[in-house]
Amino acid sequence: MQFRTIIKILGQLVVLFSITMVPPAIVSLIYKDGGGVPFVLAFIFSVIIGLLAYYPNRREQGDLKAREGFLIVVLFWLVLGAFASLPLIFLQEPNLSLADAVFEAFSGLTTTGATVLTGIEYLPKSVLFYRQQLQWLGGMGIIVLAVAVLPMLGVGGMQLYRAETPGPVKDSKMTPRIADTAKHLWYIYVSLTIACTLAYWAAGMNWFDAICHSFSTVAIGGFSTYDASMGHFDSPLINFICVVFLIIAAVNFTLHYAAVSSRNLRVYIRDPEFKVFLFIQLALVIVCFTVLSSNNIYANGDETLDQALFQAVSISTTAGFATDNFSAWPLFLPILLIFSSFIGGCAGSTGGGMKVVRVFLLYLQGIRELNRLVHPRAIYSIKLGRKALPDKVVEAVWGFFSAYALVFVIIMLALMGTGMDNITAFSATAACLNNLGPGLGDVASHYGAISDGAKWLLTIAMVFGRLEIFTLLVLFTPTFWRG
Repeated sequence: MQFRTIIKILGQLVVLFSITMVPPAIVSLIYKDGGGVPFVLAFIFSVIIGLLAYYPNRREQGDLKAREGFLIVVLFWLVLGAFASLPLIFLQEPNLSLADAVFEAFSGLTTTGATVLTGIEYLPKSVLFYRQQLQWLGGMGIIVLAVAVLPMLGVGGMQLYRAETPGPVKDSKMTPRIADTAKHLWYIYVSLTIACTLAYWAAGMNWFDAICHSFSTVAIGGFSTYDASMGHFDSPLINFICVVFLIIAAVNFTLHYAAVSSRNLRVYIRDPEFKVFLFIQLALVIVCFTVLSSNNIYANGDETLDQALFQAVSISTTAGFATDNFSAWPLFLPILLIFSSFIGGCAGSTGGGMKVVRVFLLYLQGIRELNRLVHPRAIYSIKLGRKALPDKVVEAVWGFFSAYALVFVIIMLALMGTGMDNITAFSATAACLNNLGPGLGDVASHYGAISDGAKWLLTIAMVFGRLEIFTLLVLFTPTFWRG
């Protein structure tokens, strides 16, 4: 294991990450909100620690293999989450505990969107901007950015990319060089963010709110600059814009790249995962609309459709924006929406959850087993579109599903061990492991009331969810350290 090379790379990445403390400090100067000092302190601290890690190991040129790639990705998220919490720790108002600051920082960086804060609109503008910026950076994975801008990672770039990129099919590179791939992903990501900002502004948001909400929309994060989230604006147009960009961001970014480069929208129609994703979204909206209409929850059909469309897409894509308290909706809808977050977005998107393609493959495998019961000697292959998948892919999906279920149960039981009630423990685990944000029960609006122990457990759940279980779980196997 090339530990010194890993420390050198982490040092460089921490120095790079320190630059993200500058924009909030500039925002503080513009708005004169008095919140700039913590960001300046965090910037200085991060640069010093990063240089101390980098300088003694600057001549190390070890060859990175897959093991080092996994370790760097995990350490990177843990280390960056810790450094991201520094400005929140240094803040005088609100005065956050260590657990609260770390929870909030990891929630932003992993695009979970769970918050311990209340009275959000009264916070300094710099803090509001920083929270949204964290989600934007976390959305595509800061590792991908690092691969694009740090040539020294060229050797191990592919290993890092495989460990970081969500989804079961990771070897389909869009361009020959991984750095080019990362750059293309970021061009698309930045373009979507700009388009979303302009759309929000045109719909009535001020520039600050438009920029901040575009950050968390394209990242499928869910942080807002108001306690009432998107409900603050009380605008069906803004809700619709949010829905459109959430759906775009929840689609595999390699599809966006293929559509842009070939200038052919048929790329989307030919993708089986995309079609399943749209079907799930449509089904959820229809169910929510039907139940809400039959119970006369809202004044008229237009408002019912607005609420059903927004909440169904927001929760199922794991964004977690709110226009109303969905946990108070009737019958099974709150639980249905929480369960929909387990599916999440498409592989290679900024969404959380298990990803549509994995759930679809589990469904196809189930159908195959049923067919085998009827015709034991027949040979059935699982096809994704027209492509037959090797059994090892299906086995990997089953392995992922079992690991996901195991981590979920352990964290939920641990939360119940802290004194949390069943519904809150279940929904909080689902919300953090799926990088969703809002839950039910005591965590329906915020996570400030739960114990510090529960916050640490849920922070771990966020990292597990962001790194898609295996990337983190592999570090706990003896084989990883022996190899």
